[in-house]
Amino acid sequence: MKNINDYLKMQYPMEIVEDKDEGGFVVTFPDLPGCITCGETIESALANAQDAKRVWIETAIEDGVKINEPNNLEDYSGQFKLRMPRSLHKSLAEHSKKEGISMNQYCVYLLSKNDALFSNKS
Repeated sequence: MKNINDYLKMQYPMEIVEDKDEGGFVVTFPDLPGCITCGETIESALANAQDAKRVWIETAIEDGVKINEPNNLEDYSGQFKLRMPRSLHKSLAEHSKKEGISMNQYCVYLLSKNDALFSNKS
């Protein structure tokens, strides 16, 4: 059985996104569902990310939650082709325009939100 130090040595990929509405940067670890933090600068967000990862892993160990090992992102291109009804395409385009973001960003947001909900049910 792995301990906290074993998990902390693993290279978990993180995603850093600029928060244009609130300011600063948001950091998530895709392989650690719900592990999220932020910071006003990239440097502070990265420092907070290491703390958040440690606390997330410690809590998971204490609660007996399964901890995933890092996925190899090299196996994924980050792209796939999707066909949809024209009415859905129109709706997505209108919503993304209303939010002031690209349709691609809007769809990633929707997919991420739904994926997080689905992941929490597992």
